[in-house]
Amino acid sequence: MDINVVIAGAAGEGVQTVGDVLSETIAGHGYAVFAWQEFESRIRGGQNSYSIRISETPGNAPCRKADILLALNAGAVRKYEPLIKKGGILIAEKNTRELMITIAFSEIAQAELGNKIYTNTIAIGALVGAIGMEFEVLNHVLAQRFAKKGDKIVSENLVAAEKGYLLAKEGCKDICPWRLPKLDTRYKLVAGKEAVAMAASLAGCRFMAAYPMSPSTDIITILAQNEKEFGVFTEQAEDEIAAVNMAIGASFAGARAMTATSGGGFALMVETISLAGMTETPLVIALCQRPGPATGLPTRTAQGDLLFSINAGHGEFPKLVIAPADITDIFKNTLRAFDMADKYQIPVILLTDQFLLDSIFSVEAIRLAGLNPTYYIADPSKIKDYKRYQVTDSGISPRLYPGQGTHLVTADSDEHDSDGHITEDLAGTVITMVEKRLAKYQGLKAEINPPEEIDLEGADNILVGWGSSRQALLDALEQLKKSGVRAGLIHFTEVWPLPEYNFPEGKHYWAVENNATAQLARLLRSEYGITFAGTINRYDGLPLTGGYVRRCFNG
Repeated sequence: MDINVVIAGAAGEGVQTVGDVLSETIAGHGYAVFAWQEFESRIRGGQNSYSIRISETPGNAPCRKADILLALNAGAVRKYEPLIKKGGILIAEKNTRELMITIAFSEIAQAELGNKIYTNTIAIGALVGAIGMEFEVLNHVLAQRFAKKGDKIVSENLVAAEKGYLLAKEGCKDICPWRLPKLDTRYKLVAGKEAVAMAASLAGCRFMAAYPMSPSTDIITILAQNEKEFGVFTEQAEDEIAAVNMAIGASFAGARAMTATSGGGFALMVETISLAGMTETPLVIALCQRPGPATGLPTRTAQGDLLFSINAGHGEFPKLVIAPADITDIFKNTLRAFDMADKYQIPVILLTDQFLLDSIFSVEAIRLAGLNPTYYIADPSKIKDYKRYQVTDSGISPRLYPGQGTHLVTADSDEHDSDGHITEDLAGTVITMVEKRLAKYQGLKAEINPPEEIDLEGADNILVGWGSSRQALLDALEQLKKSGVRAGLIHFTEVWPLPEYNFPEGKHYWAVENNATAQLARLLRSEYGITFAGTINRYDGLPLTGGYVRRCFNG
């Protein structure tokens, strides 16, 4: 069972509310949800969409085509009607095609309930009816959602939803083949941005500073709204430079700390990434990608900052770049980012994007067993002669924070000796310190996880991707298989430093990326000498889908 519902309307019309309530109702029936949004950068107007893919088990990829399209205005019909699959239906206020259910949402809300505010609730009821779900589950979801607004509001919303439900049932008759009886399974709905916030708290993060910049803003917002539960002190800084410096200061003082931003804000942070590298101060930056350059498309998605993140910062120093693939990966790799930053005393960049952060995933449970942070602060009682930048084979020096004991803890952004004092000893100390810092790369590379390999044996063509494209690439493999093409997948989530890895010989490799210049392909050519048969790139602000990849591959 695989149903894709698209809800479309203008900003301010409640598209997100309809999508959220429908997602909760589907989950209440025991089905898995994968939901993603695309919206224009404006407070009101334009046309946005909220796509919900329904299945019996989690793990779906985004799908652009719609089995059911709910359009809340005429402009939404014009823009999104071409997405309706053959045999799919439209639910809208005016009759424009054969396979559709016509319901005058706003007129009914005004005439029968006295307020157009109930337009969306009528639309929600219509969707639940068209999909073949039980009204009682929607009833429960709405009662919970509006409970704080009083019994009258709850009652009127239930009446509105029932009107839409019954009208859809009447309009469906021979055109709605879908039925979703209740199942015993229960999934939790978690958004990518919620997972980053929860995982940061679990990782021991106790301070976050940031300046608002979509799509990263929700991470600090969620932490601030749940300060007592998550235990993370948050500070909205005056700009991104202040935010990253606050995070470094908190880390130097002994607290695990982070910041989050998007490409433009990250550009402002670049000098301070070098500061973290020179002072060997742990730092986690969530770089939440969106299309650029400059302001670009601030509410859309992209994978355009891969090489930027790897090369950010002047001079030569080690850093780690991790690109989570899905909700499970976000939990695991956010924790890993903090642990590795702490262990190697380096900046770590958690490379996400708008699509991954704003998507909603179904999970059977948030499995936290075994996901416990590891701390690497040294014990001052076991150190006699403390040197903050003591030279070691691994490049990692014992790290204390000021006030932890009687030892003097120093930090200097100039080149320094092992005590942390500025040096001009070019022939000796400078070379030793550069080599000490770079020695960390050996340990890092040994800990980097290799890429995931899927169906490589017997496949002539191998798709190669990274980060949030994983589910779309898996979907593409299934679609290619159905069309008689055997293909495999190599997928990277830890992208710098790259691990020791041998690409199987005799294959045709295709780089698949949500950017225009095939940045991963460029990186892999330089590091592994691999040759690509071709690239598949998407750079219109929308996420990769299995259908898009399959069409480009066949083309």
